[in-house]
Amino acid sequence: MSWCLAAAVVAAAAACGSENAGGSSDDGLTLWTHNAGNPQELAVVEQIANDWNAAHPDRKVTVRAFPQAAYNEAVVSAATAKKLPCILDTDAPTVPNWAYAGYLTPLEIPDDLLAKQLPSTVGKYQGKTYSVGYYEAALGLFARKSALTAAGARIPTLAQPWTAAEFDQVLQKVKAGGKYPITFDLGTGDTGTEWWTYGYSPFLQSFGGDLIDRTSYKSASGVLNGDKALAWATWMQGLVKKGYSPQKSSADAFADFVNGKSAMVWSGIWNSGSLSKVDDGVVLPPPNFGNGAKVGGGSWQWAVSSSCPDKATAMEYLRTSLTAKNMAAFAEKQNVIPASEEAAALVPGWQPGGEKRFFLDESKELAMVRPPTPGYPYLTTTFAKATQDIVAGGDPKQILDRAVADIDRDLKSNDYYGF
Repeated sequence: MSWCLAAAVVAAAAACGSENAGGSSDDGLTLWTHNAGNPQELAVVEQIANDWNAAHPDRKVTVRAFPQAAYNEAVVSAATAKKLPCILDTDAPTVPNWAYAGYLTPLEIPDDLLAKQLPSTVGKYQGKTYSVGYYEAALGLFARKSALTAAGARIPTLAQPWTAAEFDQVLQKVKAGGKYPITFDLGTGDTGTEWWTYGYSPFLQSFGGDLIDRTSYKSASGVLNGDKALAWATWMQGLVKKGYSPQKSSADAFADFVNGKSAMVWSGIWNSGSLSKVDDGVVLPPPNFGNGAKVGGGSWQWAVSSSCPDKATAMEYLRTSLTAKNMAAFAEKQNVIPASEEAAALVPGWQPGGEKRFFLDESKELAMVRPPTPGYPYLTTTFAKATQDIVAGGDPKQILDRAVADIDRDLKSNDYYGF
């Protein structure tokens, strides 16, 4: 997802200086969320706060919602002005950066409670827990079963995804069938930086590469420009060169899939509600390119600011809100994965064998969180630009070598962000 500066940011930053915009309101704590543009999710956030307030009238939580595009800037501005709210939500890959910057404090939540969560819904940095989420998201390969059947392809499963060779055969045969203008739509029409990392780095990781060496978090050398990364880049570029995927998709690749323009599309659970519009639509795991099939992990989560004057209440609020009922409410309102099995049991379709269950099992088995380093903002920007250049036809080795040089320069200039 992208973050842009707009008039709303100015308003949000100005609000940070108001009397009640910081950690405490007149009779309790302030909570910030990015959900001003998402009434379904905001309604659940507000209901959780209302439930708390009814039980704790002397320690009320006041919800303040911002547009997503303005949210990160508002948080940074508030931190600079020492006006952070006590409780705030954060996109999972941002957590290490905000923890390193001193915005967040480690959470005090019992291990037995965290153990119930999907692992990728718990945000960790340097061995400490800084955030926790009510839900998760995941990607899938949405396809027309008839197109696969006509190509003589087996239907892959989480236990046995397609191999790289199998997927290549599927692409060849579906394209040769001539029925669909697009064989496999990658969704490259999305101009936001984070989609390019969240969407395509799992393919790199399945090849055996990565954005950074996770044994030290001090270099991208070898993992982002070694043989395995080069194989990934060549494959990505080959999808376009061989005519399987457009260099730039339309603004809504999933709508094109629904309308019969593509046989397969790489997309997320947020579009799964429209799969029923395709008579023979199925959602499948990504291929295993040699290092196991992978999908990205980590969605929006909740944290406590280090400047909160009443951390004990903020911690209690988060701890007591992590109920199956609350998690289920998010999954009932929108297309997200309940963060625990107890929550999944409360929502139709999420039980074992249910029509939505695939995404929960996929997240459990295949999710890989984006690198938990404070340097992630630079990593994702650099990787996204490199991937865009690769898809556009640039020399893969030169592009990856340049990306590694840029990333390593940033890491060194920032003293490796504490690693």
